[in-house]
Amino acid sequence: MPGLHTNRRTLLSTLTAAVVGAPLLSTLATRPAVAAVGDDVYASNTELYRGVVEGKDFARRFKRHEMSDNVKTTTPGPRLTTIMALHGGGIEMGTSELCLGTAGYRPDTLAPLDPGAPLFDYWMLEGLRTSNNGELHVTASHCDDPTARSMAAASANVLSFHGCTAAQAGAPASRPEAVVVGGLNARLRTLLSENLRGAGFQIITSNPEDLNGDLPHNICNRTLTGEGGGQLELTTELRASLFDNFSGAANRASTFNAQFLKFTTACRTALTRMETEQLARPSLFAH
Repeated sequence: MPGLHTNRRTLLSTLTAAVVGAPLLSTLATRPAVAAVGDDVYASNTELYRGVVEGKDFARRFKRHEMSDNVKTTTPGPRLTTIMALHGGGIEMGTSELCLGTAGYRPDTLAPLDPGAPLFDYWMLEGLRTSNNGELHVTASHCDDPTARSMAAASANVLSFHGCTAAQAGAPASRPEAVVVGGLNARLRTLLSENLRGAGFQIITSNPEDLNGDLPHNICNRTLTGEGGGQLELTTELRASLFDNFSGAANRASTFNAQFLKFTTACRTALTRMETEQLARPSLFAH
């Protein structure tokens, strides 16, 4: 979720203006002071990791599924998809669970949700504090965690989950449960939108600029193919509707409901279709 006070494009334009000699200080002086981007306290994951304590303030979890090739006459294709939650745990509640569920795992036990079904790689950072988890937010284009970067770079697709408010998404007050579908990969956006809409979820098509995941350096777009990835921004009301008890990580993980399964299944269906289309284009990976 972006900062609430400073528009991302305005900030970037302001910084660009400073390079060519425009009055940067006078421009920023009219806006609330910020430490990094928007309301971010830390300018990167590297800075975050130096400033807080892993295991106390935050945790990182990931899974890379094993690959091996001992056959000399053939070479397997790459791992195709990684699911991410950059602001999991108490930062943007529900995104850790969505990351795991879309990867194919139960959020509570990490057992496969559907034994025998495909499993995706995943990476997440989670806020562990009892309060002030928002201070651990690092904007997606500044995520420089080495494992996250390497997993994105080795994947044809990255799908990243985020949380936002209904007001930020532009959802109507009468129906605040909504999702903004973003990212640079137009085909993946289309597949996600079609499947989520078909499952009964409200898609915001106005694509608010601070939620659309269109920056090339957003980690969801730093993929193997160079075609970008996908980003889903879910409103608080939509995320809450996916759990019987939305408060507390343990409660969320163990009370995901039928709506949660409907949402993650729609995402998995879109990703499976994306992978099928990509495998039919072997030249996509020949660079």
